[in-house]
Amino acid sequence: MASSTAANLWVLLGLGIAGVLLAAKRLKRPARPDHGAFVSLLELLPPPQPPPPQARHPLTDLCFAIADAFHVSGYITSFGSLEWAKTHDAATQTSLVVSTLVDGGAICVGKTVIDEMAYSIHGENKHFGTPTNPAASDRVPGGCSSGSAVAVAGGMVDFALGIDSIGGVRVPGGYCGVLAFRPSHAVISNSGVIPVAPSLDTIGWFAKDPIVLRRVGHLLLKLSYTDIRLPRHFYIADDCFEISKIPARRLTQVVAKSVEKLYGRQVLSHVNLGNYLASKIPSLRNYSNGQKNGDSKFSSLQALSSAMQLLHKHEFRDQHNEWINSAKSAVDASIVGNLSDDGDSTINIVQDARKEVRLALNTLLKDDGILVIPTALGCPPKLNARELSSTSYNAETLCLQSLSSMSGCCQVTVPIGTHDKCPISVSFIARHGGDRFLLDTTQAIYATIQEQVEVLAKSNPSSKEAMSEEAAEAAKEKGNSAFKEKQWQKAINLYTEAIKLNGKVATYYSNRAAAFLELANYRQAETDCTSAIDIDPKIVKAYLRRGTAREMLGYYKEAVDDFSHALVLEPMNKTAGAAINRLKKLFP
Repeated sequence: MASSTAANLWVLLGLGIAGVLLAAKRLKRPARPDHGAFVSLLELLPPPQPPPPQARHPLTDLCFAIADAFHVSGYITSFGSLEWAKTHDAATQTSLVVSTLVDGGAICVGKTVIDEMAYSIHGENKHFGTPTNPAASDRVPGGCSSGSAVAVAGGMVDFALGIDSIGGVRVPGGYCGVLAFRPSHAVISNSGVIPVAPSLDTIGWFAKDPIVLRRVGHLLLKLSYTDIRLPRHFYIADDCFEISKIPARRLTQVVAKSVEKLYGRQVLSHVNLGNYLASKIPSLRNYSNGQKNGDSKFSSLQALSSAMQLLHKHEFRDQHNEWINSAKSAVDASIVGNLSDDGDSTINIVQDARKEVRLALNTLLKDDGILVIPTALGCPPKLNARELSSTSYNAETLCLQSLSSMSGCCQVTVPIGTHDKCPISVSFIARHGGDRFLLDTTQAIYATIQEQVEVLAKSNPSSKEAMSEEAAEAAKEKGNSAFKEKQWQKAINLYTEAIKLNGKVATYYSNRAAAFLELANYRQAETDCTSAIDIDPKIVKAYLRRGTAREMLGYYKEAVDDFSHALVLEPMNKTAGAAINRLKKLFP
């Protein structure tokens, strides 16, 4: 396949200009036959096959592309910047990982576009143009490894390499609807790759086929093909799914049904990741924004994200500040303006947080656990959308990326169909060093996930119902914003609107109960929590809020029962544990 795919790519890129212009008329932006994925074409051929009876090279018949941060001898590495290319010489050695893949039988056919200096996660580039997302041409492809994701999604190569510091492989994989693997930190050599932030940098790869994803991983990670370890725990991070712009049920239902079918319902459980991290990572207190555990959805992950962004900025500046100062006028203002030395004095605390979060996730997941989170905040933003420059939007997106970036754990992006005609995905995370387990699990579950995606698509509600559900989600999001601004009555009104549009979502009732608690309307809060629990008996926050309401109403035994139930569902929930101890002391 490698030779034919490579030949097809060269034919594709040699299309006449008339065909390109016709494509451009259909799109609302200039079209390129390679979707704008490639910076340059090249051809690195593998060595001859060994003589029988020796096995053929493991990646025989595959072709791949590499992000333009990987050195290839005789070629200038542009690092997403024309100015960088002008001021640097051609590489004298080829990146070790590229040589390994070529020696393993794959053909390297070209270098792909990355965000300028690999700094962003959106996939935009003013120097080489933004690659066109094959799965949603009016949306950004995600970055920094945008071209590699586009090359795979567009069928131009079998797999492609990218770099991932703060989401540079995972995000474009999700936005373009392909598998994307970020291995455990430091398990693959970065030799011959331009560094971004060494404490966070990993080499990752994209593929459409989980078998190809695994073949590449086994070669790069030097893994043996031994017995496959079955997963014994899938932890769905409910608080992470709550901030998604896509209905949480749409994301988790496919995973839950696939896991039940393959491994049984007993391996599924739910976790409030923010609360868990808060109890395990004392260093995060240095980055908290004053929020406390409980109703705050993401205080711990926001703190982790803040620490990650500080480390990213600090190490990027250490690596590249001298060159940026010499070429400042040619570097994007968003990069230059983000390189102050604020917070440098706390870098040692950030490094402590990295160690603590790795230990915390390794303790949770052990050798046979998988953590399930959304890959990104929602559908890929539209080209030139306001979201791309929104501080709050980017901060929430980076919350999700901070888990693997800061812990060094391995993560895979898994496509699960479309929403609003755009690709959506979830991510699986395994402990640091659990790469083979994660690759094996991904291959084992992938076909079942796609089957469940098709089942869900066929059972989709009518367009009218779908519109109501989306309007309800929008009302909920507005209610959440009002709640954050302490506009309790406005939040209640918006949650009520969401319930009228779709009364089958437990979160709407639970959130409205939280607002009623703030107004000391304990009866209504209790009623709403009961409604939420009737819909979803595993909604921990509803038990906590009903317990609080019942305590204020003087129903102490019932309050203890609620807090105890919350503790059964989430054994490490500090709020529930503290409430039980308090009530038992007051009313033994």
